[in-house]
Amino acid sequence: MSHRPHNLYRYGWLLVAAVALPLQAAPPAGHPTPAQARDMLMPDKPPSAAEMPNEGKVLDVIHANEFTYVQVAKTGSKEKVWIAIQKTELKVGSRVRYEDGATMTNFYSKLLKRTFPSVMFVDNLAVTTQP
Repeated sequence: MSHRPHNLYRYGWLLVAAVALPLQAAPPAGHPTPAQARDMLMPDKPPSAAEMPNEGKVLDVIHANEFTYVQVAKTGSKEKVWIAIQKTELKVGSRVRYEDGATMTNFYSKLLKRTFPSVMFVDNLAVTTQP
């Protein structure tokens, strides 16, 4: 009976290799690698300015703790919107592009002691031209 454990140890690596090899296999033709799939699903870099759907001219900038509130005159309309982004330096008159975000109506800022009719909280904003 002492020869059985010896055979198990001797051929056990074959079992491990047989299980591990499919995990190392390449994806089928036309499919992304795991790294490419991760980059597609969770990109590390922000979108380029051209990829952001909204554009306008900065009318007002208010800094409040970790946020910067920016009033923007949207390009192609007379609409003025407030957006909020992580604290960033912007100049009035700059042209910006920004992505869509979560919008809150009648948003009251305790720090600013002010109610905004509507504020869209966005993750990414790009300055396309400075004044």
